Amino acid sequence: MSDFKLNILENNSIPKALREIPQPPTKLYIAGKLPPADTVYLAVVGSRKCTNYGKDMTRKLLLGLKGHPIAIVSGLAVGIDALSHQVALEAGLTAVAFPGCGISEKVFFPQSSLNLAHEIIKKGGCILSEFEPDLKAAYYTFPMRNRLVAGLSKAVLIIEAEEKSGTLITARMALDYNRDVLVVPGNINSANSVGANKLIRNGATPITCADDLLEALGFKIDIASKQASLFDDASSEEKKILEILREPMPRDEIIRKTKRSTAEINTLLSIMEIKGLIKEELGEIRKMV
Repeated sequence: MSDFKLNILENNSIPKALREIPQPPTKLYIAGKLPPADTVYLAVVGSRKCTNYGKDMTRKLLLGLKGHPIAIVSGLAVGIDALSHQVALEAGLTAVAFPGCGISEKVFFPQSSLNLAHEIIKKGGCILSEFEPDLKAAYYTFPMRNRLVAGLSKAVLIIEAEEKSGTLITARMALDYNRDVLVVPGNINSANSVGANKLIRNGATPITCADDLLEALGFKIDIASKQASLFDDASSEEKKILEILREPMPRDEIIRKTKRSTAEINTLLSIMEIKGLIKEELGEIRKMV
């Protein structure tokens, strides 16, 4: 594997969104190429020690953006950051990464993301840094990197954040730059979700499905196409529930009709509600597709 081939962005070649933040970069090193001008940038940041829930939500939400001109911006850190880029590439989206170091293989951090960085470039994305190519990661480089992640993006999506974490620094920068802060609600019993849930309590927009994300980014949702897609992607067990729900009914009635245990049905209904297949209102559950 060869080292990165670098170019320099200066003056008007630096993306406009970054030129307008309070401390704009004077130059950026770039490996790869910037997305087309009409691309919408979405930053995705979260816990390095992400749970299976965080991983599942990252996959579910970003795969749901497939087919839209969206670039996923993150920092290549272990956990949600690196996973968001991996899923973006799976979905055919562009990935834009800001490592907390210079763009050189010998200083690249974390080294575990080096192959991913090359894959991002290979698939049409880019790696960006304002640091000199041989500058190693240090305590001060990450907050500097985070301001660029937030500054480039139309919105920042938070997927799991502890009460005190670098993720919250990025969220605060996004607010300072008048960017939207979007948050995946987390388990109230999980330490990984304390910071994320606090952001929602303070006014951040909760995100529970890909359509929430698309609407937040300014895309119009084709309801008919969405419903057909949701039904096609439903499991056989989920389709059985949808068949039962010809009209809204209480949870207990669904359990009686399926002859399944309360625990099994409650778990299945929770998953279906997260997917947007059903909705519970006033004690009754109705299907959405």
